[in-house]
Amino acid sequence: MSNALRHWPTLLVLFVASMAGAKEREPVETNIYLSDHPRSEAPTVYVAGRIATVFRFEQPCDSARTKMLGWEGRFEPLLVGGRSVVLVPLHDIELEDRFLLLVTLADGTELPFTVKGREERVDQQVNVFRDREGSKAVLASLYDALGRERVLKEENERHRKEETSVDHAFATLLANGSVKQTPFVQDQKWLLKDGDVEMTVRVYAGKAKAAVVFQITNQHRERPWSLMEARMATVSDGESRPFALRMTQAEIAPGGSATLAVVADRSAFASEKGPVNLALELFRGDGLQQAFVLLDHRLARE
Repeated sequence: MSNALRHWPTLLVLFVASMAGAKEREPVETNIYLSDHPRSEAPTVYVAGRIATVFRFEQPCDSARTKMLGWEGRFEPLLVGGRSVVLVPLHDIELEDRFLLLVTLADGTELPFTVKGREERVDQQVNVFRDREGSKAVLASLYDALGRERVLKEENERHRKEETSVDHAFATLLANGSVKQTPFVQDQKWLLKDGDVEMTVRVYAGKAKAAVVFQITNQHRERPWSLMEARMATVSDGESRPFALRMTQAEIAPGGSATLAVVADRSAFASEKGPVNLALELFRGDGLQQAFVLLDHRLARE
């Protein structure tokens, strides 16, 4: 590797937990099929601050007997009208908090729901079916099955492509510590600490490829660490670029460690105007930005 490259600031890491979310929470339309079993648990519905969640029932609701416990200061007053109940949190709900929503239908039937927050899912519309054999419930169930089938096909296709991908193979080797079996040479290394997370970051140069390896240690006493999303984009215009990622485990328990490896092909650094530098971002499970890495295009040497 040339001396010019070694002295170039090829990698800049800002180890922060900023409020920039990995992506906006994705609204979800959820179908709930109630069970008549006496020991069945109350269905769970996920909400988020300042986002309305609308419950839709098969018959009108009794507004006088529909209530939620402990909502004061956390939610706007319930809106009950016709077959709908509208729930609006004033702010995000702590993950450990639970609220009981009790909806009473016009015929006196009481339907309990557990309301809680979740990092990236919001049940924006909740369709509640008491009769699983009813035409609307059967149709909704069919659409649910078709949606699951589509997601499964997409995941299978992604896994098939990853199994034959050279970059994913290299990322797997790097994550498992088998650097000598790859064409990469370490260029720079950092030890970074921020609160309850410690990272050793290594950047690698290679023939027509570049890589970054994060050794992550979760020093929190109670909360696990997980990766919500990794992004790679051009620095100049934010255009998304492909990369391979492997992590030794999906979640890091308190006191535990894991390794995350990212590999980018030289084609990811190419543009119509010539080589471009890339930005790699990691977002942890609660949506906060954990690391920001700038990669110089010369890492993927010819």
